[in-house]
Amino acid sequence: MKIAASILVALLALLPVQRLDTAELDRVEDLSESLANDLLALSLAARDRDKQRMAGHFGERVTVHQLPLEAQPAVAKGEWLQSHGWQLEQGWREISRQEMTEALAGVLAHFDSIEDARFKVKQAQFDDPAVSAGTARIKFFIVGRDQHGHREWLVAWANIQAHRVDEEAWQIDRFAVESMTSMVADRDLFSEVALPAGVHARFPDFGVPPNETVVAHGAAVADVNNDGLLDLIATGVERNVLYLNDGAGGFRDVSDQTFVALTRPATGAVFFDADNDGDQDLFLATVGRQMYLENLLVPEGELLFLDRSLEAGVDLEAIGFSVAVADVNNDGRPDVHVASYNRYGLIMPDSWWDARNGTPNLLFINEGQGRFREAGAEWGVRDGRWSYAAAFADIDGDGDQDLYLANDFGQNAMYLNEGDHFRDVAAERGVLDPGNGMGVAFGDFNNDGHLDLHVTNMSSTAGNRILGRLFPQGQSDSPLLKKLASGNSLYQGNGAGGFTDVTQAMGGFSAGWAWGGGFIDVDNDGWEDLYAPNGFISGKTMNDT
Repeated sequence: MKIAASILVALLALLPVQRLDTAELDRVEDLSESLANDLLALSLAARDRDKQRMAGHFGERVTVHQLPLEAQPAVAKGEWLQSHGWQLEQGWREISRQEMTEALAGVLAHFDSIEDARFKVKQAQFDDPAVSAGTARIKFFIVGRDQHGHREWLVAWANIQAHRVDEEAWQIDRFAVESMTSMVADRDLFSEVALPAGVHARFPDFGVPPNETVVAHGAAVADVNNDGLLDLIATGVERNVLYLNDGAGGFRDVSDQTFVALTRPATGAVFFDADNDGDQDLFLATVGRQMYLENLLVPEGELLFLDRSLEAGVDLEAIGFSVAVADVNNDGRPDVHVASYNRYGLIMPDSWWDARNGTPNLLFINEGQGRFREAGAEWGVRDGRWSYAAAFADIDGDGDQDLYLANDFGQNAMYLNEGDHFRDVAAERGVLDPGNGMGVAFGDFNNDGHLDLHVTNMSSTAGNRILGRLFPQGQSDSPLLKKLASGNSLYQGNGAGGFTDVTQAMGGFSAGWAWGGGFIDVDNDGWEDLYAPNGFISGKTMNDT
């Protein structure tokens, strides 16, 4: 993953690391990525239960330790979760390629169906420059359903030794399992119903026109026709779609008849009653001119969204990636904040850790009568960082709406509302959260009545591999380096605007290339859980390795 490597090398050039051999770092990471890509091919073979393809990833003879034998009895871990370990074979022995393949197939046979299988290189070492052979610590998981139809997630760690047989292929000569455990859900909390519900859409793959840039897209829900049911808008690379809830578990596309189909493809979306007339209007953040659509349900009696962007004063240029709404001046009218990024790829950040050449964020103050005034500079939030997402909340409990801003390639902002301007207190409150900010959400995870903060970031397998080589015993005292690839953050609030970082105490949140997400009580037990969507394209071969 050259993105992570370039970021870390750029950082290390400014940090007191003695005699950094970047050529050697590149050599080892190239081999690590090559091995990781080969293990991705093994992952696909395992998912497909293709023994012939799996066998090709092992040497003629494999030295093994603690191969799994069978699943142990499950133990309850909550109202709907169970966990079980695996009985592991004790001692070392040498087996054939076929025996190794059958051992892996035996684990796969535990599953009635497999949704995903993945082998990932967490650490790797290649000591001899003349020989393409090395050792690695890998994590592998299987997601599927067991023989009883229950969803199961198996997670295991192993140490392997492998050698390269050609430019692409590797073969594993040693496979030593460290641990293997499974989590099993007694019941399904969610089912994928997008297709039967009528909201399934397929956009072109990344790199296929018009999906050629890394641009955020989102969705919003509200009751737009005042029938008591939640409706949905989804933005996309080709068009924006408005779905009306039919009350029977389905949705109907009404984009054409409501004029939403006439809008330009947007990124972020939010419903809000901009004119306080009793129906939900719509604001769309875009890469280009921003859009405000007035809902004519009240008083016209017909669900139409009319583009009022020009006369409302919001048709300003921005690389708008998300939008948030709150009444920042307590005048009874909702105001709008647009988080603005930049054209990554055409314009590169001027720093990997403190970029300031993003496009300015926008703050539209609602002046009533369908008019907005852009006042980002006046209110002190005309932030030039690469902003990705923002959320309003009364952070300090003083009765007005404050703002937290997640920034990519740098530090985040926490703006306290001072009545007629915002003041950035992220540094003094300990919530700068340096790294690659992608999302922000407020909730109360511990039910103490105080707002807590979840920030979505990137956790990078390759980045952590590189850090492990540079600081094998974790000697780095740089919080920036530690944070860059470590993942999401959780801050516990004290109700007065103070926060404590409890990320590690609560278990750590390495959710990959994570975006958005936030608090949700998924099992209705009265405790807020966390959800983080993730995924990205990285590495020379466009695989996330």
